[in-house]
Amino acid sequence: MRTLCYKHVAPLELWRRIHRPALLIFLLLSVTTVADSIQTRQPRIRRRVDYSRFSHVTHVTTQKLACDSCHKFPTKNWKDVRKGDAAFPDVAEFPEHASCINCHRAQFFARERPAPAICSNCHVGVTPKDTARFIFPSLGDVIDATRKRRDTESEFVVNFPHELHMDAIGQNHVPARGGVVSFVHAGFQKEKPKEESDPKNCVICHQTHQPLGDSSEEYVTKPPKGLGDAFWLKKGTFKTVPVSHAPCSSCHNTEAGIEPVPSKCEVCHKLLPARDVAADFDLKLAANMGITDQTTLARWRRRASSGTFPHEGGMHPTLSCTSCHNIPTMNTAELKTLKVSVKSCGGAEGCHITATSDEGGALNFEMDQRKAKADFQCTKCHLVFGSQPMPPSHVAALAKPVAK
Repeated sequence: MRTLCYKHVAPLELWRRIHRPALLIFLLLSVTTVADSIQTRQPRIRRRVDYSRFSHVTHVTTQKLACDSCHKFPTKNWKDVRKGDAAFPDVAEFPEHASCINCHRAQFFARERPAPAICSNCHVGVTPKDTARFIFPSLGDVIDATRKRRDTESEFVVNFPHELHMDAIGQNHVPARGGVVSFVHAGFQKEKPKEESDPKNCVICHQTHQPLGDSSEEYVTKPPKGLGDAFWLKKGTFKTVPVSHAPCSSCHNTEAGIEPVPSKCEVCHKLLPARDVAADFDLKLAANMGITDQTTLARWRRRASSGTFPHEGGMHPTLSCTSCHNIPTMNTAELKTLKVSVKSCGGAEGCHITATSDEGGALNFEMDQRKAKADFQCTKCHLVFGSQPMPPSHVAALAKPVAK
């Protein structure tokens, strides 16, 4: 048997003979690994974050930050934004820089002109010389000509269960801070008002937005010539909702101690859930009409029943709110509870749903047209829903033919 002898082999040659096989195996494995990596590697796309668009979802849901991590109650300016008896402890200003800089130091000192983009979330001019801030969103009741508002759609919905407030709001006298009387109207009337001048239901929190009043122009914006029977948004279509903490502060304040106290932001302010209820709203149509009012757009975007229903139109102003709305079940954080049943359009006198089509019911007419022509679009009440299949609720709302 032949044996290897390295006695007379030079050291360098000896190293090559011993390590060459291992080196070849290593190189082969390395090439294979790199090739596999090139074939399987997916392109990594880094999305650029727009720091000019503050996201509560990122901070609350992803970062798990509590509200008081940034918002302090009350803010130092609460006595300045409202004067005298109108003032109450409130979150009335954006968080200070210290709340942001720990996580966003790079964005605060970014080399962006005229100023870092992150500044535009709170500041109007976004320049080193102009330090003015927008008026804080919760100050919807404060009119300050010296401060601008930032028109952005809120990421939150207010969790307001109407049932829990019916007794309190329905009282003639609700004690507020220091025993001062706050509410003076009955909030929820079950009976129909006797006269149009009677206080209407829910007026404590809801008033007619952009009412017609004495104006001769019934539309919000000027309609095109030859409009005919086509839809165009009319004044008095929507109702307002509270836009500040002021109505709530009468009962939910540090002195009364009625839960939830104002420092517990998360009890009332809920991040908007995934929209599982479609809205009868056409953004393109609203743009064509020149609708820019934020209150109108906010209400219209959530209209899940009829996109064209006017609260101030026809006989609607004389109706009790409970004629259409099931108040005890309504919760503003649950969109499904805000839908109005189509049966409400029938009424005791058969307003829009009648026993037969000959009696002039709008729903009767629309359904007859849909039966006669499959592509007929129901536009009497709807904007986008009119082209969809007729829902079972509409069919069930019509009186069944009497068997002969």
